[in-house]
Amino acid sequence: MIHLGWFLGAGFGIQPWSEKGGDGLWTGSNVTDWMKPDIYVDLATSMERAGFDYILIEDTAMVEDSYQGTAETSLRRGFMAPKNDPMPLVPLMTQRTKHIGIIPTASVIQYPPYLAARLFATLDHLTEGRVGMNVVTSVTDRVAQNYGYAEHFEHDERYLMAQEWVDVVQQLQGSWKPGAVLADVWNAVYADHTKVQPIDFVGKYFSSRGPLNTIPGPQGRPPIASAGGSEAGRDLAARYDDTMMSLSKSVEEMKEYRLDMRRRVAVYGRDPDAVKFLFLVTPVIAETDAEAQEKKKAMAAARLSDASIEYNLWNMSYTSGGRIDFGAIDPDTLIRDIDFSRQNGENSSVAAIFQNSADLSLREVVATSYQITDLGLVGSPDTVAARMGEIMDEVGGDGFLFYLPTTRRNMAEVADGLAPALRRRGLIRDGYSGTTLRENLLEH
Repeated sequence: MIHLGWFLGAGFGIQPWSEKGGDGLWTGSNVTDWMKPDIYVDLATSMERAGFDYILIEDTAMVEDSYQGTAETSLRRGFMAPKNDPMPLVPLMTQRTKHIGIIPTASVIQYPPYLAARLFATLDHLTEGRVGMNVVTSVTDRVAQNYGYAEHFEHDERYLMAQEWVDVVQQLQGSWKPGAVLADVWNAVYADHTKVQPIDFVGKYFSSRGPLNTIPGPQGRPPIASAGGSEAGRDLAARYDDTMMSLSKSVEEMKEYRLDMRRRVAVYGRDPDAVKFLFLVTPVIAETDAEAQEKKKAMAAARLSDASIEYNLWNMSYTSGGRIDFGAIDPDTLIRDIDFSRQNGENSSVAAIFQNSADLSLREVVATSYQITDLGLVGSPDTVAARMGEIMDEVGGDGFLFYLPTTRRNMAEVADGLAPALRRRGLIRDGYSGTTLRENLLEH
């Protein structure tokens, strides 16, 4: 069975909203309603109808100003700001659904371990076992400065910090042992105090006495997700992840990545089959193959617009951790002549953008390089469904994480066009057998 997820890449933030800004048509009332729950509830009900495992909600907590040394572009275009805290959105999305999981993002520098453990235990109860935790290390100095740091930690140290963070969180989540809750009405005994103990954790980055002051949720420890592509990121995922998003540009890269990660998971004594690796993809779906190809051509042409080029340069600056201002570099500069040693952000994402581009200019990369590709998933629902099956057969599993603009048209194309085509081929679930996110991830 192919597992499916939806990556809400703009988080609980402003969704595609301006035709002139390069977002295109079908943006509806996003410009005024992005902060309301309606479109996110519609997304959840639509993707549940499509049999998706989960929706993963990105998050950032800053107003980015590394591009051209000002926040003007970020605020004029609505890039990563404004953005709301995703946590209160989670129970609203699950209230109208019964099966799909919701995975909000928690940064290790934004959420102290005790706060995170308590918050996700609470969400696990409110969602009846359908919440997961996307663990990130945050990207830029601006985020770090919003939480009391002078600058962000270096890339690899951030992942050592994340390992310790997950360890503390999980110890806190396990501080109420099985059988601790008695709920004995007749003898007026709620909990057995001998089964609720402090953890007394003292580490390099965090310390917490514990125990947690709330009871475990239906999943006990909500599933963990991450997106690391670097060595440090892969190691974190191998230790803890239940599902992981991967950035691969070809079927061969997907295959190599999955084999490598399954080997790493096994090294830590974990079952590789219990971890679902979902590959980021931007499918192009239309009523016919010809229409989809025309749609893809139009999307490629749109990348040459001033609005698209501005976004790509801005995104490159952000992805570097705010350490490289691509808006200040002559666009005719060859990639080989750009100093990337200063970057301290999403190192694997930067590598993906500039992959095999040493002899190209920055101008050429901006117009042609895709951080996330369609992997050949272009065509009618039947064509895309067939190709998805072929890719998964070659890669060996586990599924795809769709990254599309959050519009109701895209939701309908996936839920009411692609999903039925996949279901006719027996490639995705026809109904959910489990009641929790963890159970859905483990379904074969």
